[in-house]
Formats: sequence, C-alpha cells, structure tokens
Amino acid sequence: MLFVIILAESFVLERKAMFEILFVVGFFTMLLLTGISLLGIIAALLVATLVMFIGGLFAIVVKLLPWLVLAVVAAWLYRAYLKPRLRDKDGLSR
Repeated sequence: MLFVIILAESFVLERKAMFEILFVVGFFTMLLLTGISLLGIIAALLVATLVMFIGGLFAIVVKLLPWLVLAVVAAWLYRAYLKPRLRDKDGLSR
C-alpha cells in the first residue's frame, strides 16, 4: 500500500514538473511567434525567474511570520520573568 502511495506521489510530481516545462516552452514559442528576438526572450525568462524567486521568498516570510512572532514573544517573556537580573545581586548595578 505504501509503495502505491509513493508511486502515485512521484507520478503527480512528475506531471507537475512536466507541466511547468511545457509552460516555459509554450511561453518561449509564443514570444518567438510574435516576433520577439531570442535575446528578448532570454531577458524575459530571467526577469520572470527573478520575480518568481522574490515572490517565493515573500511567501516563505509570510508562512513563517507566526513562528517569528512566537519566538519574539517567548524571548520577551524569558527576559521579563525568568532571566536573573544583575541589579538584584549585591554590588552589581547597571
């Protein structure tokens, strides 16, 4: 049963990668058919790659934002309540 699930997941991933490759090839072909030069197509692909990369980084930040807020709150609580204070010790004051 597990083998069937793994096989099905790999098939879905292969189809997704194939769809992405077909999309890029179709994009490339349509730009060529409309009269855009090869240099323009390469520039368009580079710009699209850069935009997708920045969008992916933004999506990761948004996805991790609740965990970052939780870490800041935990550090604040630790510093406010659990960390020993230097001014409480004799002879040490800041």
